[in-house]
Amino acid sequence: MNLSTILLAMAPAEQAAPPPNDAQGGPWSMPIQASTFAPETDAIYLFILVLSLISFVGIVGATLYFMKAYRRRSADQKTSSITHNGKVEFLWSAIPAVLLVVIFLWSEVAFMKQVVPPPDAIDIRVKGQKWFWTAEYPANPGVQLNNEIIVPVGVPVRVTLTSQDVIHSFFIPAFRVKRDAVPGRYTTVWFEATRPGRYNLFCAEYCGDQHSEMRGVVHVLPADEYEAALAEAGRLEQEEGESLAAFGERIYVRKGCNACHSTDGTTKTGPSWKGMYGAERTFADGSSGTVDDNYIRESILEPNAKVVSGFTPQMPSFQGQLNDDQITALIEFMKTLK
Repeated sequence: MNLSTILLAMAPAEQAAPPPNDAQGGPWSMPIQASTFAPETDAIYLFILVLSLISFVGIVGATLYFMKAYRRRSADQKTSSITHNGKVEFLWSAIPAVLLVVIFLWSEVAFMKQVVPPPDAIDIRVKGQKWFWTAEYPANPGVQLNNEIIVPVGVPVRVTLTSQDVIHSFFIPAFRVKRDAVPGRYTTVWFEATRPGRYNLFCAEYCGDQHSEMRGVVHVLPADEYEAALAEAGRLEQEEGESLAAFGERIYVRKGCNACHSTDGTTKTGPSWKGMYGAERTFADGSSGTVDDNYIRESILEPNAKVVSGFTPQMPSFQGQLNDDQITALIEFMKTLK
C-alpha cells in the first residue's frame, strides 16, 4: 500500500466542492476507515507491521550482540569448534512458518469476503479509459457520471469493471478495495460504505503518461438522500442566470473532458482547447479544415472521423451522453478560450 498515493489530495469534481474526507488521513497515517472491509484490512496490515518490527529488532539486536560477544580478541585466536543446535534451528524455521500460515489464512478469509457480494447489492457498471472513470447505473437508465460515483451508506454495492483501452486499477483507499479493470472482460468488486462523506478514487495501475490524473471521487450519502442525489447528478442542465459558456465549462469538468483536453495550451491526450476555435487543423489523413461549430459537434459524436495530426484516435463517442444544448454550451465555452 503506497501511503503517498493514498494520502494524495484529489482535485475536486467541481470547483466549489470540499476536498475528499480521506485526504485528511487517519490514525497511523492510514486513510479513514469508511467501509466494512477497512477495520479487518488494517488489522492485518498492523499485525504484519508489528511482526516485521519485532523481527527487525530481534535480528539486528542478536547480530550486534554476537558481533561484540564473539569478536576476535587476538591475532592468534582461533575459532572454536561449532556444532549445530537442532532445537534452535527448528524453532527459527517453525515460528516464522506458523506466522506466515496465520497471515495467509487471515488474508485469504478477508479476501474471500470481497469476492461474492450479497444478492441485494446495488449494481454499478464502471468503465476505465485514458484517463477517467465512467459510471452507469442499470437501475437508473440515463444516469452516467464521469470521475464520480454516488452510493448510499450501509447498503452493499457491486461494481462491475471493464476497460476501454489498457489495464486500469479501481482503488478506493478509504474502503480498502482494489480491483483491476481489464479490456475485453468483466471483473467485480463490492463494498459497503459505513460513513457518509467524499472519498478518493484512484487508478492504481500505471496506464500512461497521465496516469496520475485519473482520479475521481466517491460520494457516500444517507440512504434517504441517495436516489434524489443520483437523479440530480445525472441531470446536467443550464441553471437560471448561468451563461451558456459557464454551463459549458461545467460540462467540461463533469463529463471528464478535462482529463484529455487542457484549457491552457498544455498538450494532453487530445488537443488543447485554448485558441482552438477558428484555428486551422491538419488531420491524420492529410486533409485540413477549420475548427467551427460543425467540426466540434462531429468530433464529439464521431471522434474518429477527423483525427488531428499528431494524435491517436482514443476519444470515445459521446453520442447519447450529450444533447444539442450541452454541445452548444461546450462550443460557447471553447470560444472563450482565446
